[in-house]
Amino acid sequence: MIETSCYLRTQSASSRTLLRNYEALKTKMRIEEIRVRTAGIQSSIRNAFISFEEMTLSVVRIRADKGGHPLYGYGFCSNGRYSQDEIISKRFAPRILSAPPDILLDEDGVPDPFRIWDVFMQNEKPGGHGDRAVAAGALDMAVWDLTSKIREMPLWCLLSENYNGGQSNEEVLVYPGGGYYYPGKEIKGLQDEFRGYLDQGYRYLKMKIGGESLNTDMKRIEAAARVMEGPEFLAVDANARFNLNKAKEYGRAMEPLRLFWYEEPLDPEDFDGHARLVESYEPSLATGENLFSRHSVRNLLRHGGLRSDRDWIQLDPALAYGLTEYLRVIELVEEHGWSRRRLIPHGGHQLSLNIAAGLQTGGSESYPGVFQPFGGFADDIPVINGYTRLHNSPGIGIELKQELHQKILELMD
Repeated sequence: MIETSCYLRTQSASSRTLLRNYEALKTKMRIEEIRVRTAGIQSSIRNAFISFEEMTLSVVRIRADKGGHPLYGYGFCSNGRYSQDEIISKRFAPRILSAPPDILLDEDGVPDPFRIWDVFMQNEKPGGHGDRAVAAGALDMAVWDLTSKIREMPLWCLLSENYNGGQSNEEVLVYPGGGYYYPGKEIKGLQDEFRGYLDQGYRYLKMKIGGESLNTDMKRIEAAARVMEGPEFLAVDANARFNLNKAKEYGRAMEPLRLFWYEEPLDPEDFDGHARLVESYEPSLATGENLFSRHSVRNLLRHGGLRSDRDWIQLDPALAYGLTEYLRVIELVEEHGWSRRRLIPHGGHQLSLNIAAGLQTGGSESYPGVFQPFGGFADDIPVINGYTRLHNSPGIGIELKQELHQKILELMD
């Protein structure tokens, strides 16, 4: 994993000038409109717990004016938790739009994601993380996209310069979330799917387990590993399907394979169960995509028994109050003696990829074949030997994924 300063990678003179010449940003801006729409994920795939046939997500667009020209920030929540339009449109957006403009801006007159987050979370009680966290994640993504566009910087570079001492990852480890239970898919179909990912440049792959019997799943795991370099490059995901006894049973069967990781074997808030599973499963575990706040992550670290030298935390910023909250999570895990390299943001989209590069987490999930057009990265940046590089355009890079950008434009008409 190559580290470098983002200035060495972004060659835009205007970006460097803007960072050094704050007077160029002194024209105060105003957020003028926030739109939210529901999009469907039309897919017949399933994991061990849910089908995605009726799954929806929220898409957000924020409009601001810069010198008489509109700028747009785009965001959406990750798949798996349904759309949350009403929370955004009835609670969060009115608070932002009715706030005095100066409250939302930093000292340069630019929208400040932290101040905006504080405003839209006013009058919200602590706890109750869930649908509200998902709504905040979608809205917060749009705010960061807008802010980095105003700064004329890629989001990963903005994060690097402001929150990581100017350092970033030139290459990011990525793995596709795949191996779902498609209707009628047999062993050959799973192997063909994985060969396709390998042909796209991926090296580490992930598949679903827990939706069939242990015997069937072991055959699937072994078949998938045969088309890869070995089982140590394969992660498996039970999507919180098991009780402790079943999780241990799968662990005993899989342990000799030394898989890349064993993901979400238990309910995400069964912290005691995780601590007991760790006692009997020596290789890597991964969990956290269905925890929705830093408070839940704190409880996982305190009581879940996870090991900082081998286990992974997979909080999804687009489901858990956004990138603004994720920055607080990084502080939290480091306070508990963990490296941010043990964080892999879930979601399989460009926000998580920007986070992985600019904040130097351990990698990013990818969805090159499912949850389209919201999954996956820029169209013209390849994956090579399991790693990908980042874009150099302002913002998250949504406009660089043509199908996604076109879908959002259609939704907002």
